Amino acid sequence: MKLNIRNKEGNDSGKIDVRDDVFAVPQNFDLVHQVMVGHLANKRQGTAKTKTRSEVSGGGAKPRPQKHTGSSRQGSTRSPIWVGGGRAFGPSPRSYRKATPKKMRRLAMLSVLSDKVRRGHLIVLDNLDISDARTKSVKTVLNSLGMKKTTLIVTNGPNENVIRSSRNLDKVKTLPVKVINTLDLMNSFNVLITEDAVRQVEEIWGGVYKGEPYSAPESSVVEEIEPTVEASEDDFSDQNEEIISEILGDEQLLDLIVSQIEPSKSQGDNS
Repeated sequence: MKLNIRNKEGNDSGKIDVRDDVFAVPQNFDLVHQVMVGHLANKRQGTAKTKTRSEVSGGGAKPRPQKHTGSSRQGSTRSPIWVGGGRAFGPSPRSYRKATPKKMRRLAMLSVLSDKVRRGHLIVLDNLDISDARTKSVKTVLNSLGMKKTTLIVTNGPNENVIRSSRNLDKVKTLPVKVINTLDLMNSFNVLITEDAVRQVEEIWGGVYKGEPYSAPESSVVEEIEPTVEASEDDFSDQNEEIISEILGDEQLLDLIVSQIEPSKSQGDNS
């Protein structure tokens, strides 16, 4: 499989051969969904906490007598049905962590990465050397490549100038190739990856997928329609006679033919 390489001016500068088991993996929606649920669950802190009726301060005295008041029986003002009382079924600190196998995480990431390639949302850049850490430098490169939406920049390693240049852009995120994940790939519409990072991706995750590479479905063949031959006047007259014969009976058709012949004979006699 080959991918186009572009430079910082947005022009094509060649092609690069990539591995099919990395950039041509079939899409697996169920796997990607399961891995995404695990990512989002692991990002939750789980520190929410509310106080129950036993943890709220006060409420030791009985608010009113048990009987002869006409009101309901109450033993504490910190009951959940009282204002200022405790929470009945509130949250407590817990762990939302989900353990996802490493192979599933890797296959999901390769599936999303291959889908970006098929949709044309992954662009390989020859290099991203930025001498000055200015936001304008990265913005110029992204505009020349036509990346107007959310973009994930993948570099070969930590690049301080690229990080400092892109951190003020709200739709741009920069990651080294070793820490890319399914969540960041799904949250980004475009992926900008350098040529060195492509080779490192193949080195790290090559061989994880053991199946057949993705092949686009064959386009349906449209049968050629033979051109219609122009019909002559005789063909139209025959068709008209057939239509008339279906509408009229045999005797009515004979009378109609005779009525058309007699005027023509009378015109010939007069001449």
